Amino acid sequence: MTHLTEHSLVQGGRSAAFATACVRGGVAAGLGVGALAVLVIVAWISSPFPDSGAGGALHLAAGLWLLAHGVELVRTDTLGGLPAPLGIVPLLTAALPVWLVFRTARSTLDPADETGPRPSPAGTLGAVSGGYLLVAAVIVVYSESGPLPADLVTAGLWLPGVVLGAAGAGVWTALGRPLPGREEAAAALRGAAAGLVTLLAGGAVLAGTALVWHAGAARASYEGIAGEWSGRVALALLVLALLPNAAVWAAAYGLGPGVALGTGALATPLGLVGDPAVPPFPLLAALPPEGRGGWPQWAAAAVPLVAAVVLGRSVGRATGTGRARETALAALGAAWASGAAVAVLAGAAGGPLGSGRLLAFGPVWWQSGTAAVLWGVAVGLPTALAVRAWGRRVPRPKHPKPPKPPKPPKQPKAARTAEAPALAATAPAPGAVAPAPPVFDFSLNGLDVLNGPSGLADLDDDEGYVPYDYLPASWETAPTPSTPPAPRPAPAPRPDTEPPRPSGTTGAEREATPKDTPLGPV
Repeated sequence: MTHLTEHSLVQGGRSAAFATACVRGGVAAGLGVGALAVLVIVAWISSPFPDSGAGGALHLAAGLWLLAHGVELVRTDTLGGLPAPLGIVPLLTAALPVWLVFRTARSTLDPADETGPRPSPAGTLGAVSGGYLLVAAVIVVYSESGPLPADLVTAGLWLPGVVLGAAGAGVWTALGRPLPGREEAAAALRGAAAGLVTLLAGGAVLAGTALVWHAGAARASYEGIAGEWSGRVALALLVLALLPNAAVWAAAYGLGPGVALGTGALATPLGLVGDPAVPPFPLLAALPPEGRGGWPQWAAAAVPLVAAVVLGRSVGRATGTGRARETALAALGAAWASGAAVAVLAGAAGGPLGSGRLLAFGPVWWQSGTAAVLWGVAVGLPTALAVRAWGRRVPRPKHPKPPKPPKPPKQPKAARTAEAPALAATAPAPGAVAPAPPVFDFSLNGLDVLNGPSGLADLDDDEGYVPYDYLPASWETAPTPSTPPAPRPAPAPRPDTEPPRPSGTTGAEREATPKDTPLGPV
């Protein structure tokens, strides 16, 4: 009974979590529609000529929200009376609903309260997407009664794809962004992401440079369309929303296929072919002039070149420890993944602007994607192999340089100042002869005295004779040549010989010696 109770509680908690996720998906859809509705209503209120009421403004907000998801709209109030399609998606407006779906799926699977029940990853994906699409279906039905109804075919294709993709990215982020187990697949995805970011950044720089180059024409077009300040603000917001589209257009232009400027007109780095049907709009003033292209147009090819190099460098560094075959497969996979992403972005950034010649406007998705794959294969693959080979090279051993002798420590300034007078005092005077260095005499002093007639031959008779008594007590230094040699010591008197007579003795003293005294009778 306890097991059944716990099982039912768990099932009940999962069901509640699933329902909560579904509700949160619907709330995310409502927040996106509400944000656009606020902007449209503010523009309608500030307009000096409000042609429609609040209902028209809400229908316009619903149409813009569907257009942000890739759904084509149909304009019914045309001058000719025939409906005209509108399929260019402002990519900046698409960022808000995509981010809302992404954040809702991530927070549902990874809530702040870890103790509460939560659905599985697949359940989170289905619940959040289901709740969002329920609200989207209501908005599609509501837009059918307005001036910009939704095309049901594109609504059934693009709308679910965008919602499922954003929710899947949120679930993947909540799970820790796991990559495929194979190293080549993970390296291919990282390389494709690096190359795509570089390509879009280069496209943005290219579009900005072209706008600055044609600043006068863009300003004239802006002032000619909007006269009142409210119209200028609305036009500025529209230009801001289309700036990512301009970056994608410039990237497709640099890839080679170029962009279509109406039926039969194509702009490429080699030149502008055909008769373009360009409506007056500030961003379109940055298009290249008619005729053959010059070096400014050819320089656009540097953008895909740098992107392909970055793609190959990323793959080569990620697979540097593997075989060359693995690096080549990863580079090819990165090229195909980057081409698929470019094709999706090109399809979203372009589309029809009306009927007739404006049915084809912007980059052609399959041509742009194919060009991105070719750039990745032609440039990214050799770059990846070169980076791998460079990383696996064996560095040559460098011969170490002999160590330099240590420099003597510098004396303090005070010590050098104190030693200067002492050195000056000990220095010899000019013209004086420097004394010779001392010479040590290692001979035995006095041995020559012991040689001779009264030398060592007679020392054996002495009972107290010790040979070491005649060795010198210490080694003496020899006198310098400038001093006279010291006198030799006199030899020691023998016991049986007559002591030397003093030089100052007289004859009387000699007569007083006992030897000369006559021996008397005993």
